[in-house]
Amino acid sequence: MKTGPHREDEWGLTLKRPTVRVIVPGRRHKLEGTAEVVLEDGTRLTASHRLPPDLPLGYHQIRWRGVEAPTLLMVAPRQCYLPPGLEGWGVALQLYALRSRRSWGMGDLADLREFARSPARKLGAGLIQVNPLCASTPTCPQQDSPYCPGSRRYWNPLYLRIEEVTGASKLGGKLRRLSRAGWALNQAALIDRDAIFSLKMEALRIIWAGFTTDAAFERFLVQEGESLREFATFCALAQHFRKGWRRWPAPYQRADMPAVRRFQEDRAQEVRFHQWLQWLLEQQLARAAAVMPLMQDLPIGVDPDGADAWVWQDLLVLDVSIGAPPDRYNSQGQDWGLPPFVPEQLRVAAYEPLRQTVRALMRHAQGLRIDHVMGLFRLFWIPKGSDPSQGHYVRYPTDELLAVLAIESHRARAWIVGEDLGTVERGVRPKLRRWNIMTHHLLWFDRRSPKHYRRNALAAVTTHDLFTVAGLWTSSDFEAQQRCLLKPDRAAFQRIRRRVRAWTGLAEDALSSDAILQTYRLLAGAPSRLQMLTLDDALAATARPNMPGTTRAWPNWRLPLPKSLEAIRRTPLLRRLAYVFNQARKRPA
Repeated sequence: MKTGPHREDEWGLTLKRPTVRVIVPGRRHKLEGTAEVVLEDGTRLTASHRLPPDLPLGYHQIRWRGVEAPTLLMVAPRQCYLPPGLEGWGVALQLYALRSRRSWGMGDLADLREFARSPARKLGAGLIQVNPLCASTPTCPQQDSPYCPGSRRYWNPLYLRIEEVTGASKLGGKLRRLSRAGWALNQAALIDRDAIFSLKMEALRIIWAGFTTDAAFERFLVQEGESLREFATFCALAQHFRKGWRRWPAPYQRADMPAVRRFQEDRAQEVRFHQWLQWLLEQQLARAAAVMPLMQDLPIGVDPDGADAWVWQDLLVLDVSIGAPPDRYNSQGQDWGLPPFVPEQLRVAAYEPLRQTVRALMRHAQGLRIDHVMGLFRLFWIPKGSDPSQGHYVRYPTDELLAVLAIESHRARAWIVGEDLGTVERGVRPKLRRWNIMTHHLLWFDRRSPKHYRRNALAAVTTHDLFTVAGLWTSSDFEAQQRCLLKPDRAAFQRIRRRVRAWTGLAEDALSSDAILQTYRLLAGAPSRLQMLTLDDALAATARPNMPGTTRAWPNWRLPLPKSLEAIRRTPLLRRLAYVFNQARKRPA
């Protein structure tokens, strides 16, 4: 393996190179000879020298006589789905931080539904952007970061509202005892996922003991098939061994081992319990999505000890992690601790991991934000034991990955936003535009005034990884970075502050609330299709949800919002910010 900073590198991998062909529908495409085309639904066609022009969108196979490996044929639209009338403003929130009186220590799917109903919908918002709601490994300690999911295809049971689970009302005093213990966790300064996990699992197992069957549940099992069974088996094994799969006994470290099959049979009810949890989550998420459109978030990778890594371990490099090289915002670079997929092995698997993941996230969403969309082009690989300055870029088959996104977005009728922030090589943004993937404008990063932003874009002030407006304005975020020994760039921090002052006309000693209002008034003037109000800013929070580059120095992903859901409904600043967005939308084009 070669070494040296930031070089693109083949990593010495010896891989199969399957043939993949991407075509657009409605055209005749040449074929070298005669072959059998096997459609996604199993239909078989004979094609001689040309492919039929009416092939449906999807993933098909071309099988050649005398050739063992078929060609993957993707029939994909030229662009991802994007409705022409898409327009509006929305609220970006970290759901776990949205506590209510009925929460058990963290926000849940019922809180999301109620926030969508009031205040979001009543104030005129048309969209809610949520953090990844993906499943973590069901053991303690629980994973705090939503961007290190055990599985990107399934949901996290911590987001269940226990009282709304069918059968919960029959628990009587048992439920009241657990509910009171859960509500008491709302008083904690930080979110304690381990305590929440223990309480919710106790309640859910009691409810499960009284569950017999349900026709809708049985249909769900058939619909999800083997992928859900594998995920539920992993969860059952994880709770049995109480540790990550790489430390399980060898016979259980692969999903296809005989010992795993025997475990599925011997512990069938335990596997079924975890399948039931996903059915409950689907129901509660669907109810929230019915109130207001959601934009889900696709994390860039998966936990190396989680379910997806267990199932797809042959497609991953587990002794490498992805991250970002040092830059002016993070002088030490970033190591995200997530293993990368091997580009050619993804092709061998016909892109099944991406297909399943995107399909799951779009099922209850009208939009999808792709975290670090540059990963469709190249990823920054960091060898185990190295720091980010010793990483390398590795390229991915971009057009084929984009074809998968186009197929899935049209099937789900869901649009896509690419988070193209940070180090972006030339050519990335033009290609994303050609595929109808919206760019992500961020006021902190963009040196242009928002009035110059692109039309086909999502515009925001900040993200979960960056300082809030109040954190910038009071300099409390810079001081927090210093306390975390992150060596922040004072000059860059001050440049952003001066730029905001110049654009808004704010005085140096303006109140944080005025700085928030004027900054979002600036954002509301952007011509972009979508504009996002970060809920932390609407509540004048000074602390950001996540401080990249830290593990223990900052309570990453554990900070609740400074106000409860009930108090948020009465927040004057939120109403004023909604008025700003609503007035801006009334302006003539």
